Amino acid sequence: MRRTSDRKPTCCSFLVPIRLTHLYAMKPAALVSVVILVVLGIAVFFGFGTYNSLVDSDETVIQSWADVETQYQRRSDLIPNLVRTVQGAADFESETLEAVTSARARATSINLNADDLGDPAKMEEFMAAQQSLSGALGRLLMVTENYPDLRATEGFRDLQVQLEGTENRINVARRDFNGTVADYNRAVRRFPGSIIASITGFDRKASFEAVSGAEKAPVVEFD
Repeated sequence: MRRTSDRKPTCCSFLVPIRLTHLYAMKPAALVSVVILVVLGIAVFFGFGTYNSLVDSDETVIQSWADVETQYQRRSDLIPNLVRTVQGAADFESETLEAVTSARARATSINLNADDLGDPAKMEEFMAAQQSLSGALGRLLMVTENYPDLRATEGFRDLQVQLEGTENRINVARRDFNGTVADYNRAVRRFPGSIIASITGFDRKASFEAVSGAEKAPVVEFD
C-alpha cells in the first residue's frame, strides 16, 4: 500500500509544480484558470511585501519628525530662562525681548501630527513660525554684544552653550527627517509601490525646507 505523505501543505501549496503531462491534459479554460491563480498568488505575495515596506518607511518618517519636534521643544524650553537672565541687565531693549516672547508663543502654538506631514501648507506654516523664532533669537544675541557684563555671567554663558547645542541638534534632526521623507517619497512613486500606495492611501510627504532668507540658525559666539 502506498503511504500518504505526512508533509503539511504550505501557504504556497498552489504553486507546487504541475507536470507537463497534466498541463497538456487540461482543457484550455482550466489551464487559463491555473495560470491566473499562479499570477494572482505572486501578485499578492509581492503586494504584501511592498505594503509592509511602505508601512516601515512611513513609520520612519513619523519617528524622524518626532525627533525634530523634540529638538524644537528643547529650544523653546530654554527661552524663558534666557529672557529672565537678560531682563536682569539694566536698560536692556524691551522690544527685543518682547519679539522673542511673541515669536516663541506663535511657534509653540503650531503643532503637526502624522497626518499633517503630507500637507505642504501646514508644513510651511510650521517652518515659518520656527524660522521667525530663530530670527528673533539671533537679534537678541546680537544685542547682548552691547552688554559685556551680562555676557560674562555664568548663567548667560551656560544658556549660550545649551542654545548652540540645541541649534546643532535641530539641524541634524531636520537633515535626517528630509532624508527619510526623500526615501519614502521615492518608494511611493516607484513601481510597484506607486500602485500599492494609491490603493492603500500612502501619499507623498513634504520635506522641511528653510524659509527663504532664514536658512541660517542663530549664531552663538563667545568672547
